[in-house]
Amino acid sequence: MQTILKNNSNIFERMMALASSAGCKNANELSKHLGYKSPEKLYRLERDKDAKPSADILIDFADKFDNVNMNWVLTGLGEPYYSNNNTQGKAASVPYYNFDLNDSDITNLTLMEEKPEYFVNYRPFNDCTAYLPVFGDSMYPKYASGEIVAVKEITNFDVIQWGEAYVIMTGENTNSVKSIKLLHEHPDPNKIILRSSNPNFKGDTILYKKDISSLYIIKGKITRNMI
Repeated sequence: MQTILKNNSNIFERMMALASSAGCKNANELSKHLGYKSPEKLYRLERDKDAKPSADILIDFADKFDNVNMNWVLTGLGEPYYSNNNTQGKAASVPYYNFDLNDSDITNLTLMEEKPEYFVNYRPFNDCTAYLPVFGDSMYPKYASGEIVAVKEITNFDVIQWGEAYVIMTGENTNSVKSIKLLHEHPDPNKIILRSSNPNFKGDTILYKKDISSLYIIKGKITRNMI
């Protein structure tokens, strides 16, 4: 199927071209189709031609539109839809961001407006928020530098799987911690303990739960040849 668009179309215009197949004629109708209470975040994309949708908008869009090629949505390259004999079936919907957590200023992956490098369709982790690369050796051998981890956002900080690895992000008042660490229970229920799995990285970090901006459990890892 070929969708006709001008050569310099932007991401939102490509989204609307595909949304028209579901009868969505404008941003307001697409907003309702995606289940949003307000169309404002889509209006922002419509008003600002250089604006990029956040990861949660892209994920919602991919979930609602079967067989859509999200790489085409992001780049305009290839075909808008996967062919019927495409073995991946539904378009991949989990974004992969290639950046070092320590070098970024983000505090929440679902609010990111940076364009993902691509989307990954790997069924066991298709409920995740994002894929991220591992940098550094503090979590070795559990996670080695260069590996890719699948992470899922956790919103209830009182329900934590102690001893499991998480991506944790905090604000400026706690020195903007952004790291992968094992979380352990602290005697004070308002605090948590962050610990590396590499024995060469000694010492724990203790944080108040209230200082956590966002938290993601690591559901697993993949190798690049699985992408």
